[in-house]
Amino acid sequence: MSYVEVPGAKVPIRMWADPASVEDVAMRQLRNVATLPWIKGLAVMPDVHYGKGATVGSVIAMHGAVCPAAVGVDIGCGMSAVKTSLTAGDLPGDLSRLRSKIEQAIPVGRGMHDEMVDPGRLPGFRTTGWDDFWARFDGVADAVRFRQDRATKQMGTLGSGNHFIEFCLDEAGAVWLMLHSGSRNIGKELADFHIGQAQKLPHNQDLVDRDLAVFIADTPQMAAYRNDLFWAQEYAKYNRAIMMGLFQDVVRKEFKKAKVVFDPVISCHHNYVAEERYDGVDLLVTRKGAIRAGSGDFGIIPGSMGTGSYIVKGLGNAKSFNSASHGAGRRMSRNAAKRAFTTKDLENQTRGVECRKDSGVVDEIPAAYKPIEQVIDQQRDLVEVVAKLKQVVCVKG
Repeated sequence: MSYVEVPGAKVPIRMWADPASVEDVAMRQLRNVATLPWIKGLAVMPDVHYGKGATVGSVIAMHGAVCPAAVGVDIGCGMSAVKTSLTAGDLPGDLSRLRSKIEQAIPVGRGMHDEMVDPGRLPGFRTTGWDDFWARFDGVADAVRFRQDRATKQMGTLGSGNHFIEFCLDEAGAVWLMLHSGSRNIGKELADFHIGQAQKLPHNQDLVDRDLAVFIADTPQMAAYRNDLFWAQEYAKYNRAIMMGLFQDVVRKEFKKAKVVFDPVISCHHNYVAEERYDGVDLLVTRKGAIRAGSGDFGIIPGSMGTGSYIVKGLGNAKSFNSASHGAGRRMSRNAAKRAFTTKDLENQTRGVECRKDSGVVDEIPAAYKPIEQVIDQQRDLVEVVAKLKQVVCVKG
């Protein structure tokens, strides 16, 4: 489908989703965003749903302003994937050992490494900029400076919620490694601090929604936020790179005889801010649950833990600010999913996948998400499909 335009106060709301299918609370959020004085455009992806701070699946383009709550608390959250030389025929009948080895190598949930991972021991990891990145931690907000030890030990860890590590097969039988994570606790604490700072500023006192408090260009508060935001986005990127290195290490050891070769890693943020130019104007583009899909950009659009995922290539549609969806998108809240489904339902919906099937992940059940095929179909003018993947192992925190 192409987009549907819904009237908004300052800008029209371009929707790659049926407006009638979007929850009232999410539509209200979108209309509120369209009232902001600094707004220059608002695009809505087919995985749209209500989110804390701002609507998940929204692309908010502003001039001279950025809304920290719209970026969200998992700054830089995103995906990484890599194709391997392994095929389905290389896999053992029982994948539980592989899952166990991944969980041993990469801490999940609230877990962390005992010591900071040395990226130099990970083949193929580019350490250029690593020391400079950590040196810049001294420049982040004083309020989180005491978290440095935890931040170093959480680098290369998964977290919980909808974050995952997967071992997948494409339709030709090739094995792919894929994972989803962000900036861990340090990103959350930086976000919480700056959201609180923004909400105190005088220019934000009359907004229709206090979550839409913004920082304005050429102010010390904006400079501080941008510094911390871009640092946290970099943390998230390194976090995924180290996890992928650890994941590849497990695969090399488990499939020694195959002498596994890896293609270049595809990586993309889907909760972040980018400086981009449209119609001759420099804008700050916030993708909240959306990936960049500029012409030729590779991206990853995952489904749920029992369905499939897509590797895509962007078509460069400026109407969406060169964006596409970040996943299937939830169709019910976590609490609603826990009320509606049982562990038996989870077992049925994840049949054939080596994964957790306990009450702790019932809120991640596939039925809590929109059908990924439909979400992909609604953005055929934003991306083209490169590969369709189906997981055979899924690790969750």
